[in-house]
Amino acid sequence: MSDAGYARARGETFEYAGATVELVDAATVLAAARVNPVELLRRATWPEPVQRVDLTVSSADRDGGPVHTFAAAISTADEPLSKERIRRLVLGNDPVGLLLAKRIEAGDPIATRIVDGVGAAAAAAYRRLGLDKPEKPAASRQPGTIADAAVGMQATVTYDESGTTVRLHAEVPRDEVTPAHLQAFAGLTLQAVIELTGPESLAGRRFVLSRETLPTTKATTKDVTLDMVGGLSAVVGQLREIAVSFRHPESMARWGAQRPQGILMYGPPGTGKTMLSRALANEIGADFREIRTPEILDKWLGGSERNIKQIFRDARRYRVPTLMLFDEFDSIISYAGSGGDAASQAINAVAGIFKQEMNDLIEANPNVIVVATTNFPHRVDDSLIRSGRFDVKLSIPKPDEASRAEIFRKMIRALIAAHEAPGFQMFADDLDLAALAAASHGMTGADIKEVLRRVQLAKAMEDARTGGRVSPISQEELLASVRELLGPR
Repeated sequence: MSDAGYARARGETFEYAGATVELVDAATVLAAARVNPVELLRRATWPEPVQRVDLTVSSADRDGGPVHTFAAAISTADEPLSKERIRRLVLGNDPVGLLLAKRIEAGDPIATRIVDGVGAAAAAAYRRLGLDKPEKPAASRQPGTIADAAVGMQATVTYDESGTTVRLHAEVPRDEVTPAHLQAFAGLTLQAVIELTGPESLAGRRFVLSRETLPTTKATTKDVTLDMVGGLSAVVGQLREIAVSFRHPESMARWGAQRPQGILMYGPPGTGKTMLSRALANEIGADFREIRTPEILDKWLGGSERNIKQIFRDARRYRVPTLMLFDEFDSIISYAGSGGDAASQAINAVAGIFKQEMNDLIEANPNVIVVATTNFPHRVDDSLIRSGRFDVKLSIPKPDEASRAEIFRKMIRALIAAHEAPGFQMFADDLDLAALAAASHGMTGADIKEVLRRVQLAKAMEDARTGGRVSPISQEELLASVRELLGPR
């Protein structure tokens, strides 16, 4: 059985300078790197002054033959005047700052305008005072080499001109590369981190090297990433391309290219359209602003039109990357019909203003991208979603059998990463994901999540009644939950 058939990730754990490092599916990582670069070590927390570590495995052709390349970039400074840094400057930890942060989290447009306005002023002041210049690391900035004698790997160490980023690079012939080389390069990367942070700085920390971003605590919808999405590889690939175009405006400008301004996602309920929108926002590093029907539709004449105008007026003032989601788009902007009654006229007025506001949004504020989702694309007028307004249209179908197996795998692995601990095993080792996928014909990702929720609840209740004498979740229990949710056929 291939690794994709296992619910439990097969990882090897090793210790380095007091830190625990788990290397998940190293052979799969190396195989995938032959086709596309694979990023590891994302979303880890590092001791000061290190802010971020990017570790990538890829492939390249050299005169002597193909090689696997290992690269790491250790950054000791926040991105100058990034969204997070500006927010920290403005909000702080005082009661007013905490209150504003909660209001922004809830999508309050007034609080957002206040903070964005103050943030813009703070950013300008920091630039004038020269405080946006990153600090330089304390380590030596002379290029050098570090090595792992066990596998004979050498990595060159260089520093960028600003002195804030340390880079490691190593190459191994493709025919000779093994998981031991990946482990060795991870150790060399941590060695470079220690040189910046101190010999005891990594003690007690845990790092996971994985193609997938697995949560170390209970995951929430807000934390979802594209790596967590199962069964939609083509859609995820397109969203990654959009995120790259959003994060690199300088490349867009160099070629006179314009990234997509709007994305329409359509498909049956429960296929993950809203989740994908949040994952895209997290991939970009953008704020997530969800606009629901009650924020727009108003029973008073002209109220809905005013609400649409205000939403886009706010959007033009955002000073940080922001993804605006119009969920259930068909219920907000229904079909612009030709009826002469008052209701049809009101619908046409709202649709008309939406079209006007979308026409120049990207020129007015390149920090904003608009996503609309709908279960009923035929209810949306074509003129609303034409190219130039919504340049990308993505069909989000129900998952097929292979996709359902991947969804089960990713959801179960996320639960294992979040909840299993020494002495507690959540799932049995012999789960058959292919059988689960076959049994769950017609289910969506939301349905599979409900299957797992029901089994988890049943186990928790059994745990409460028996005082902890509960076996791990078995294949038969999962199949029973699938049958229960599908109902009689």
